[in-house]
Amino acid sequence: MIIVTGGAGFIGSNFILRWLEKFDEDILNIDNLSYAADLNNLKDIEHNLNYSFKKLNIQNQDEITTLILESKPRAILNFAAESHVDRSIEGPENFIHSNIVGTYSLLEASLQYWNSLGEKEKDNFRFFHISTDEVFGSLNMSDEKSTEESPYRPNSPYSASKAASDHLVRAWHHTFELPTLISNCTNNYGPHQHQEKLIPLIITNALENKNLPIYGDGKNIRDWLYVEDHCEAIIKILENGNPGETYNIGGSCEKNNLEVVSEICKILDSIKPKQDGSSYKEQIEFVKDRPGHDFRYSLDTSKIKKDFNWKPKESFSSGLEKTVQWYLDKA
Repeated sequence: MIIVTGGAGFIGSNFILRWLEKFDEDILNIDNLSYAADLNNLKDIEHNLNYSFKKLNIQNQDEITTLILESKPRAILNFAAESHVDRSIEGPENFIHSNIVGTYSLLEASLQYWNSLGEKEKDNFRFFHISTDEVFGSLNMSDEKSTEESPYRPNSPYSASKAASDHLVRAWHHTFELPTLISNCTNNYGPHQHQEKLIPLIITNALENKNLPIYGDGKNIRDWLYVEDHCEAIIKILENGNPGETYNIGGSCEKNNLEVVSEICKILDSIKPKQDGSSYKEQIEFVKDRPGHDFRYSLDTSKIKKDFNWKPKESFSSGLEKTVQWYLDKA
């Protein structure tokens, strides 16, 4: 069996759904059910015999250690994280506790379990930490994409906390030989994402005839990846990745925020036109920029493409159409 932490959140829930579609293997979801988590994301599989759930904060090291020792997983995948930059600016402390202390606690529990295993089980075990492209810091248009070897230059409390957790995972491998994997991924979008993030916020605001807020001049650039493609990449890394390695995952699809919002409006104009015949683009409003707003993130994903023959199946347009339709069906 495998353990997933943060499995009631956006990426974690999509991973669990994908896993149970593909494999007949038990999966235990550990989640503290903070504001961004929603067990309704997993309603379709809550009675699946291969699925179980435990409400638990991974910072509680004694309880998490006991649970891991009892469950005897072959892998632990850590999706659990506070992830919203704006919230990290308003209140950094939660990010320090969740992303740094939580990862430390999980590493210590995993190491104690791993040390209790026989040699064959030790060889087969993996601790997989899911991270972000934001740890590499902001790029200019002329800068090369960030590789797995690029230096870390986090600029927000969120990205700094994720960078720290990445360093802990790396240290537990090199110092204690825990067989770890790290992935750094670009911006995800798709079903089940919390409404505070850009794409679901724009979709829901558009449907409610509210303003569509865009920071600054809308020129900040992100690379976008459909969440199911991310989950497929994680599965490939889990099954084939080398312990101690880091893998970049991205959509090779850089868009500025204004382009993203405009594309959403275009899709909505087509499949759910407004009664007065106006475009949703008329609801766009430029607002005061985020403090320290990074200009661009971009990842070089040649390693995962070469090693595992992985590439995204969804284009930005096809993935965004699926996402918009999912929120329309949910409304």
